[in-house]
Amino acid sequence: MNVNLDLIPGFLAGHGRLLDRRRYDLLTGAGDAAGALAALEGYRNADGGYGWGLEPDLRSPESQPGAALHAFEVFEEAGAVTSPHAAALCDWLETVTLPDGGLPFSLPLAVPTATAPWWAGSDHASSSLQITAITAAAAHRVGAHDPAVAAHPWLERATRYCLDAIQAMEEPPHAYVLLFAVRFLDALYDDHPRAADLLKRLGARIPGDGRVPVEGGTENETLRPLDFAPFPGRPVRDLFEPSVIAADLVRLAGEQQDDGGWTVDYARISPAGSLEWRGAATVSAVRILRANGLA
Repeated sequence: MNVNLDLIPGFLAGHGRLLDRRRYDLLTGAGDAAGALAALEGYRNADGGYGWGLEPDLRSPESQPGAALHAFEVFEEAGAVTSPHAAALCDWLETVTLPDGGLPFSLPLAVPTATAPWWAGSDHASSSLQITAITAAAAHRVGAHDPAVAAHPWLERATRYCLDAIQAMEEPPHAYVLLFAVRFLDALYDDHPRAADLLKRLGARIPGDGRVPVEGGTENETLRPLDFAPFPGRPVRDLFEPSVIAADLVRLAGEQQDDGGWTVDYARISPAGSLEWRGAATVSAVRILRANGLA
């Protein structure tokens, strides 16, 4: 596994957002949480939510649940440097949560241009387990060091909605619903007694090789073991044989491109989004490899 870290700052300088450059510097110790949080501010709206393409395939400026996920990711990376904007984001999420406790997949768009059809064409009046689960999972990880997020009533409502929706699941879910539900249960595992049984049940739906094709995605779009279980020491890792994880780490390391960055296998919607996904994917790849002792 020959990951060339020396190429990555230059790659991000030419391809990445300021946010991902700051996130990478924070990850490697060259920068600090304050820089990453400051870069995140450019995507924040006055209502406390986030938009403006923070989710690279959702370019519209208004606050969106999909952007909230990525904001929570930065708050998690900031660690002990908590921001009051994390709890304020929970306040905003509470305002758009539906009566059953779930979030809509997306909200109406002010600027639909360059946004992916799955965001632009979603049902705004129905709860989405997919977006609620992954957003709540990220919020729970923030809550591990931010008591205001951990105790927020929005998170309690969203958690209950997700647990009930997963419990009621009978038909095989779409690949991303499965992925995000698994990640949600892993985030809850230590504190919620229902999570262990539900994680075991969903784990039975993942093939032994950890590869789950994405129905309706691109020709080669497939979820892989490290999508489900990126970090060691978590219960979700127990769903996979060690050899499966080891092989996927080799795969991930080997996907670094000659320019230093990583690519994605899902659809490219806009020129800006394509560049931004590569930067975000590169930060994610290095984070996973470093956590597994390989970068």
